[in-house]
Amino acid sequence: MITDKTISPRTALSVLRVFAALCAGTWVLLASLLASPAAFAQGRLEAQYEATLAGIPVGKGAWTIDISDDQFSASAFGGTSGLLKTFASGSGTGAAQGRVVNGFPVATNYSASTTTSKKTEAIHMVLANGTVKEYGIEPDPPVDPDRIPVTEAHRRGVFDPMTGSMLRVPGTSDPLSPEACRTGAAIFDGRMRYDLKLDFKRMETVKAEKGYRGPVVVCAVYFSPVSGYIPDRAVIKYLTAQRNIEIAFAPVAGTRLLVPFRMIIPTPLGTAMLEATQFVTQATPPRVAKTN
Repeated sequence: MITDKTISPRTALSVLRVFAALCAGTWVLLASLLASPAAFAQGRLEAQYEATLAGIPVGKGAWTIDISDDQFSASAFGGTSGLLKTFASGSGTGAAQGRVVNGFPVATNYSASTTTSKKTEAIHMVLANGTVKEYGIEPDPPVDPDRIPVTEAHRRGVFDPMTGSMLRVPGTSDPLSPEACRTGAAIFDGRMRYDLKLDFKRMETVKAEKGYRGPVVVCAVYFSPVSGYIPDRAVIKYLTAQRNIEIAFAPVAGTRLLVPFRMIIPTPLGTAMLEATQFVTQATPPRVAKTN
């Protein structure tokens, strides 16, 4: 069993680099596409986040989502600062665009870029109805014979990380309920394919410095790698063994979508948390067809 006490300093830094990517808005979150009719989903979110490690500020980021009746766009950027920047500096951007089908965003394009003190990397994907048609990483990553190959089957029925961060709740009842967490998802980030399982933990009330004040549903998150990873990597073993990762989801006005308000990941150096300081969301009026 892997515990915080058995993790090496090198692995601790690897976990923090994952968190650094999260701060940049390029690490995976999660979602599920639940087949059910839905009302038109039209809304906008402008959010800003602060990342902390053991209570110490280590990064900031921002996220914007626009959802109309038939299309959507989402973009994020962020970077490390303070203590974390000293030994795991990084910045990055991410973006997704696509269609809205039955009230849920379905991506057709995804891109992300990260810059650290050692390298800059860019990822792009083209998708069609959950199938990855084209993807690439620049520059080409080194070939490692121990890495589990990503097959064509692994690239079907998946979400990109950006769209995957939006949790859709079908039906007509309040989307902020325990049922919202009882789901799972298949994610492909351009390098690794993994499954994420959610489970209900509790309901809370949150208050951003600007914007949203109200209830959130807190879901436990369980990570299970499928392909595109190296099994012996200690950071993979550490994340797979974690049972205390959680995300608090808040609603996007005018939609039945929930998005992360706060994310908590235990690390060997203390609790890492990404939390919204600004969460401004508003419903947008439906587009009116022009008449002659």
